[in-house]
Amino acid sequence: MRGQLQLIDDAKATLGEGPCWDRVNGVLYWVDIIEKKVHVYNPLLNSKRVIQLEQCPGTIVPRKSGGVVLAMDRAFYALDLMTERLTLLAGIPNEPAENRFNDGKCDAAGRFWAGTTPLADIEPTGSLYCLEADLNVRHAFGGVVCSNGIAWSPDDKTMYYIDSLTREVEAFDYNAASGEIDGRRTVIKLPEGEGLPDGMTIDSEGMLWVAQWDGYKVSRWNPQNGERLEIIPVPAARVTSCTFGGEKLDELYITTARNGLSDQALAEQPLAGGLFKIKTHVSGAANHPFVG
Repeated sequence: MRGQLQLIDDAKATLGEGPCWDRVNGVLYWVDIIEKKVHVYNPLLNSKRVIQLEQCPGTIVPRKSGGVVLAMDRAFYALDLMTERLTLLAGIPNEPAENRFNDGKCDAAGRFWAGTTPLADIEPTGSLYCLEADLNVRHAFGGVVCSNGIAWSPDDKTMYYIDSLTREVEAFDYNAASGEIDGRRTVIKLPEGEGLPDGMTIDSEGMLWVAQWDGYKVSRWNPQNGERLEIIPVPAARVTSCTFGGEKLDELYITTARNGLSDQALAEQPLAGGLFKIKTHVSGAANHPFVG
């Protein structure tokens, strides 16, 4: 049985994004892209920590050797959580200066996949990149407007991907050994009037949980037939991403945003920009650390 949605942190984030559960340390990382902040939530201690940065972090993952790795502006950085010191791991020299990193996560082999989006327009100048363990960056493909959710099937044979403005979830055949992708196809199309697909995660049954920007919800979908199975209403229009956490990976954490909302909309959505959690009837996929 599904639980009740809970507000975990009334952070009033301008653009909350990138939730990622660190199983080793039992904490949730997430970012506020616009305000240049990393949030660390420890449910056991009920503690909330904020690390202020000088650049816009698009997404965050744990690092196997310790600390975390950020896809930030147009480069990958390691962040030491003790000293809050940043170390450049790899830049993206050919990425347009008006673009920045957005969403991403690591595959089971520990590669860090992250994509970019233009800051001011909706031209398809973004790309999806893969940071390998040796810190070399591979360009997967371009022609992206707003690179967002990414997930892998439980058997690691399929990679799912969202470019938000297409309103679609795409699938690729995935070679787990090499990290190569092929066979691009659409598996889910959001209905008109439900906003845009944003971040996503996957559960142990291979079903996708997709956050809907301007949709007031997270939806659970079957990527085999495109059928929607479940809706989790959220008291904020701009639902940005979700990930499974907790000891049994049966707690869905959901990030939201206030960015671009009018004063009237904010008055109607006082919890916009908050971090939420709900107990689910199914366990989710673990977030993998970067191995480099």
